[in-house]
Amino acid sequence: MNGFGDETRRLLRGRRAEAAGRDAEAVAAAALVRDGWDVLARRARTPAGEIDLVAECAGVLAFVEVKARPSLAEAAHALGARQRARLVAAAECWMAENPGHGAAGVRFDVVIVAADGTARRIADAFRIGD
Repeated sequence: MNGFGDETRRLLRGRRAEAAGRDAEAVAAAALVRDGWDVLARRARTPAGEIDLVAECAGVLAFVEVKARPSLAEAAHALGARQRARLVAAAECWMAENPGHGAAGVRFDVVIVAADGTARRIADAFRIGD
């Protein structure tokens, strides 16, 4: 017996996941900046939910979901329909609160980050109604 109860193990697992998520978001934000994007918001909270990153480049506004998994293949399949709908709703809230962005269009990107720090951006990963 190790002295840890189920609640303590869940708390520790949650803290590790939170730290991994923040690390993956930092990797994703750095990759976007390297590609010429301006990161407008990190962990943007809206009434509809949180958006990992909001970035803009040449008038294109991207709402970016960051997925960290042990491998890129696992990360690529981690965004389900319910999460896509939540992200769309959160994006609508963000745009209502932050007018003047996205003159050249709006899209939803996913940045997948593997355990080794490798990141790949899937531009225009899904569309409203997908």
